Amino acid sequence: MTIHDTKLYLRKLLAMCLVSMLTACAGGPSENQNNLAFALAWKQTAAEYRALYHQGFNLARSRVELALLQRDSTSKPLAVVSDVDETVLLANEYWSRLVGQHQDFFDDGIWDEFIPENRALVSPGAMEFLEFCQQNNVEVFFVTNRDQGERTAEYALSNLQSAGFPFADEEHLTVLRGSSNKEPTQQAIAENFEIVVYLGDNLNDFSRRYYSTDIEQRMALMEEDREEFGKRFILFPNPTDGHWIRAIFGDSEPPPSNENRAVLNQAAMKAVP
Repeated sequence: MTIHDTKLYLRKLLAMCLVSMLTACAGGPSENQNNLAFALAWKQTAAEYRALYHQGFNLARSRVELALLQRDSTSKPLAVVSDVDETVLLANEYWSRLVGQHQDFFDDGIWDEFIPENRALVSPGAMEFLEFCQQNNVEVFFVTNRDQGERTAEYALSNLQSAGFPFADEEHLTVLRGSSNKEPTQQAIAENFEIVVYLGDNLNDFSRRYYSTDIEQRMALMEEDREEFGKRFILFPNPTDGHWIRAIFGDSEPPPSNENRAVLNQAAMKAVP
């Protein structure tokens, strides 16, 4: 290769690099680089993911069985309070659509299209647990903070009924549009029932005090309550969304941008003692 050929090759290489950089800055993730891919691949294929749901519902059943043994004629009726999404219903297809459309952050438009289709899956062990509660006169209340506008409650109820769940009726469903604070609803249920366990994929499903944008504070609060997990609080895995994202970005649904992708990469390298 002559000096002229070498210079020409280097110029072409430089041009290719510049085009690549400009393309990366201009749009979303490339087809082979998606922040959601590892998390979603785990949810879709890992036996460990399904095992954690069985483990959670097995623990919940054990707590209900213990409460049934301990109650007497003066006790309040027993109840379970459960989140909906990523707890008893799995929206894996929604996340697959995001990846398929080269999206790597939550998208309200795609979510709002998915919800009315009733295509969410029953999480492993959920049906058996809910049926066990029904058979033993333990009521289950679903509390969700979804928001699809005026038809939110209608869609949520349809999702639960399409899954074939017991307790899928208006009496047992509370939809908190525009709010993630579940404590007032939980307190209202506790006035008439003894709540045995809370089920959720988000610490905020258990207590409002976890609603913090500080990573270290959430960690510290969780450690204070560590004896509750596996007992009163049954936590299910969710590596794709939740208030842990709010603690990183200050927003539970941050917009897709290269700046936010950089923030996510920094969080991945952050060591929390």
